[in-house]
Amino acid sequence: MRSGKIRITRLLRPYRAALAAAFAAVLAESVTDLLEPWPLKLVFDYVFGSKRMPGWLSGVVGRVAGFDKASVLNFAAASVVIIAALGAVATYAEKYLTTSVGQRVMHDLRLTLYNHIQRLSLSFFSEQKTGDLMVRMTSDIDAVQDFVSSALLGAVVNCLTLLGMLGVMLYLDWRFTLISLSVAPALFLVVYSFTRRIKRAARAVKRKEGEIASVVQESLSAVRLIKAFAREDYESSRLDEKSLESVELALLARGVKAKLTPFVELIVAAGTCLVLWYGSRLVLAGQISPGALLIFILYLGKMYKPMRDLSKMSDAASKAAVGFERIREVLETESQVRDLRGARRAPRFVGRVEFERVGFDYGTGRPVLRDVSLAVEPGEFVALVGPTGSGKSTLLSLIPRFYDPTSGRVLIDGWDVRSFKLKSLRDQISYVLQESYLFRASIWENIAYGRPGATRREIVGAARLANAHEFIERLPEGYDTVIGERGETLSGGQRQRISIARAVIRDTPILLLDEPSSGLDAASEELVFEALGRLMEGKTAVVIAHRLATVMRASRIYAVEGGRIVESGTHEELRARGGLYSRLYEIQFGAQGQAEAGHVDDE
Repeated sequence: MRSGKIRITRLLRPYRAALAAAFAAVLAESVTDLLEPWPLKLVFDYVFGSKRMPGWLSGVVGRVAGFDKASVLNFAAASVVIIAALGAVATYAEKYLTTSVGQRVMHDLRLTLYNHIQRLSLSFFSEQKTGDLMVRMTSDIDAVQDFVSSALLGAVVNCLTLLGMLGVMLYLDWRFTLISLSVAPALFLVVYSFTRRIKRAARAVKRKEGEIASVVQESLSAVRLIKAFAREDYESSRLDEKSLESVELALLARGVKAKLTPFVELIVAAGTCLVLWYGSRLVLAGQISPGALLIFILYLGKMYKPMRDLSKMSDAASKAAVGFERIREVLETESQVRDLRGARRAPRFVGRVEFERVGFDYGTGRPVLRDVSLAVEPGEFVALVGPTGSGKSTLLSLIPRFYDPTSGRVLIDGWDVRSFKLKSLRDQISYVLQESYLFRASIWENIAYGRPGATRREIVGAARLANAHEFIERLPEGYDTVIGERGETLSGGQRQRISIARAVIRDTPILLLDEPSSGLDAASEELVFEALGRLMEGKTAVVIAHRLATVMRASRIYAVEGGRIVESGTHEELRARGGLYSRLYEIQFGAQGQAEAGHVDDE
């Protein structure tokens, strides 16, 4: 069964044994609830009163305690303790087992959701708010876990208790029972009506919680920008607005829930009033004993208690239902890029990359790439240049299948990349991004992220090739130094060199670089260029760069504009042609930079 078609029964299936044991405890708990009022009946009817016990009951009490009233009293008192002890054991077993199952279901559901999210296409993340996904991963799953732990078998307990007591009450006096049940239709109608309203309110609250989490996540991610522009007050007001909206929705939801309990209590009071009035008249008429009325009143209270509990459970059930709906929305989202039927494991690539009349749009109907055709030979260093928004990064992202083309084909070694299993395809491609993302972990763990099985010696070797070893050795704990989130404790050049080391250690035949030297100072850029030169040796390398000094040594340069390849050639050929590349060159270097650029060309 696919994760998108997940059901609560599927989540509970692995824990059948624990649930069966919990169900047995539930039955025992229900039996003790049914037995609890009977010792009082023994005392009122056979100790205080003069009524004779039935033969079977007299025999049981006589054999255990004796036949006199004091013995009956002792038997009743001991029964109270025994019934309470059995009920306590059953309740503990039921709570422990259901809590255990609830925790494990929460773990399974969170893992299922996380694994599914990890495998969704990049287009999904461009349309979703990160904060809202975090709420689904945490709060929504917690709501499902609370329902499984406290409400699922709790509802079973209440239903079984209700049925058991109803059977006993019908046995005692069916007319009495019908009177007590006369308020049940009104009670269930009220609960049903309020449950629907509570669910709508819970859905609105959850949606607003997701918006709040998104605001917080955005603010924390952009904290440097916020401080740079002194926008702390604006961000506080933005959160204040969302938080106040959440408070209003929560109060509205609480108001709906708060009205339910008084309605239920009034209906229950009406039922109790009817039974007390009718039962007292029967006692005065001598038709039933005071003990029978007492046990009926106690049973009535116990019968109404499950009704009350079921009404209170509507809140937990509504939250769980809304949470599960939100989780399933994500699980039922199909990845636009996935292994196709018949996809095979990719062989070791030689490294020839080809675009064959490729077109692409992001689902908006506005083409980003138009009829792009180009080829990169094995071991060749090719560069893509062009103005911002021309489609260079999109072109690069089609090679590892972050997206699939809407027309045409992307080929590696003559095979359509869609014919390979995704993991085996991406395992043979290294990516160095413009923004070097590092995890809050040690330096060696960040480098080994490219190949988790790498030895410490291989990690140090990769760092040396990336010109990172020297600065790493100077850190307080060397390769064991834990860096800040997103590598904030390192400079831009240091972060980029660790990213290059991460790509080096993968040792893949295809290398993709998206603005690898953007934002670096001259000294850092020189070290990064030197490291990139080592990294690209013997590999098929496709580089995107706005800084043309990065691409001058490329064997072929493709100039991209408006989603099309408008020209291609070497640096010298394109300079002489006077087209887009030449214009970009003039803008960057100008007359004053000619000598410096010429020196770079001569090296």
